[in-house]
Amino acid sequence: MNNKGIGSIFCLIAAIFMAARYMAAAIFMSNVSSWDAGLFASGLEYIGPELKIASIIALIVGIVFLGAGIYQDIKEKKK
Repeated sequence: MNNKGIGSIFCLIAAIFMAARYMAAAIFMSNVSSWDAGLFASGLEYIGPELKIASIIALIVGIVFLGAGIYQDIKEKKK
């Protein structure tokens, strides 16, 4: 698998982590009778920063691999 494929997979992982964070907060808040933005923000705080940090790291790694793959393609086309 080339660098662009690996970068795409890491970007997908970042999106899954971010979606899991919001879904976990929504599941945690499922017994609440009325929702508002402040209450949902409290639910996100309860989930913690781990998923957000993991998604940011995965996104950075994905962008680096995508950039490296594109750079290699440009370098090969110039030859």
